Amino acid sequence: MERFSRWDSAQYLKSDDDIAAYLDACFEEGGADARFITRALATVARAKGVAVVAERAGLAPERLDALLSTDANPGFDEILRVIRALGMRLHAEKAA
Repeated sequence: MERFSRWDSAQYLKSDDDIAAYLDACFEEGGADARFITRALATVARAKGVAVVAERAGLAPERLDALLSTDANPGFDEILRVIRALGMRLHAEKAA
């Protein structure tokens, strides 16, 4: 009998370059789906360590978990704060 384990992208995000490529792909794939992007940020937070990211963002780990939960609807300011705490930044480019 084969056994399968649940896929967790966080296990494969080993470097900041991996994370940047993952987030770029998620922004492209997720489009205007804010929950998709929030889940992607939660994945990256797990990869970097929730406690570390929370500290960098000036949040309690429980608050970060709440912000990035599937039911949350965080404000853009909170999203930007998390992105900065992940060591990333947003940039704009002309759409094709």
